[in-house]
Amino acid sequence: MSWISFTYLEEYLSFVVHPLWLFLLPILIYSYWLYFYFVGCVISFLFNAYKKMNNHQGNDFYSKFWDKPRQALARFLELVGKIWHGYEIYGMEHLPKGPGIVIFHHSIVLVGYTLFVAKVFTETGRLCHSVIDHALYGIPGLKTLYDVILLRDFTNAECVEILKKGHLLGIAPGGAREASFSTDYSLMWGNRTGFARIALEAKVPIIPIFTQNSCETYRSFGKTRLTKWLYEKTRRVLLPTYGGLPVKLRTYVGEPIPYDPNITATELAEKTKTAFENLRDRHQKIPGNMLRALSERFDKHDKAN
Repeated sequence: MSWISFTYLEEYLSFVVHPLWLFLLPILIYSYWLYFYFVGCVISFLFNAYKKMNNHQGNDFYSKFWDKPRQALARFLELVGKIWHGYEIYGMEHLPKGPGIVIFHHSIVLVGYTLFVAKVFTETGRLCHSVIDHALYGIPGLKTLYDVILLRDFTNAECVEILKKGHLLGIAPGGAREASFSTDYSLMWGNRTGFARIALEAKVPIIPIFTQNSCETYRSFGKTRLTKWLYEKTRRVLLPTYGGLPVKLRTYVGEPIPYDPNITATELAEKTKTAFENLRDRHQKIPGNMLRALSERFDKHDKAN
């Protein structure tokens, strides 16, 4: 009997520690990220094909040539947002006619902000530039997509220049740290005041926005002391995610914080943080809950109606 048990145990262990699992496990754990990467590469390929089919030369992504593919992508995202998330925007009138910095919370997957940018473009025709980490901009296969939708690792000087040309600029001050380790929509800005310095230099308003249930679309796991330590040391930690449920999403555009030459960057950053937290507390039930966010698809009124 012990011999039979030992044989079964040996077979079981050989299955559990099979080398194939070493290959399959990372794919299963990071399947969502692989899916997003694949979709991004496909869109980037289609943009490149569009460019070659029309014999377009040069890399001016402000050219009218890119308006059609940008419009097609924005319309597609708008349709997905409407069908899958019942997406809505409130307070669009608060967006200035001229330049401004749009400040938002960085969820693990920026579904809400992406739908916001698409909606602004389809309704107003305005392009919203977005600042991303240098490492993300360098991912192979995605550069054309990033350039067409004006998603780049802009320097401070480039940000000021963009604003002086009259464009909107989206910044998530919390960045990857906030995306990976924030809980219940808490801000993780630390002492970051770069966005405030840019706003003061360009003399533009700051517009806080908040997307209700943005952290319920996807969530990450593996938030441990070890992963946080690795992030602080390397700035390169990618946590596994889960989710994708059709939760209700509403973006609320807050009142602009006007340019004031008499305050410091630190004071402006704190003022922005307070404005964002007030917007969040008005429209988000905390702690977040995926099932509640899903049920809100059938609610007629949100928390602060």
